Amino acid sequence: MKILIIDDDQMIVDIWTLALQKNGFEVINGKNGQEGIDAAKEHSPDFIVLDQIMPDMKGNDVLKILKGDPATSPIPVAVASNYSDNELMDESIQIGAVDYILKYQVEPGDLVNKIKSLIQGSKAA
Repeated sequence: MKILIIDDDQMIVDIWTLALQKNGFEVINGKNGQEGIDAAKEHSPDFIVLDQIMPDMKGNDVLKILKGDPATSPIPVAVASNYSDNELMDESIQIGAVDYILKYQVEPGDLVNKIKSLIQGSKAA
């Protein structure tokens, strides 16, 4: 299974990548919104973890692009952020995110379990 992490925070990417790889996932990274969109189109991951706040564009804008493209729209996306802004969270879910993860509340092992669960849930739907 391939997971794409779109995040500009290299420390978070490194920690999450290590945890996911330990659990048998292949991990691809996009350092910003555009890199993430390109990686999603090129690699067709099974799941995407998308940062909300990046220098080039907001996560919700990336999500709109991914959900608007027939090639990437079926891929489940969880938006991740350090900001528990209800408006941003609601907008993410309305656009099509399967979950909104608060980075400061999730340990790497919990993230792996959450992703496994969300992948199973999206396959069942």
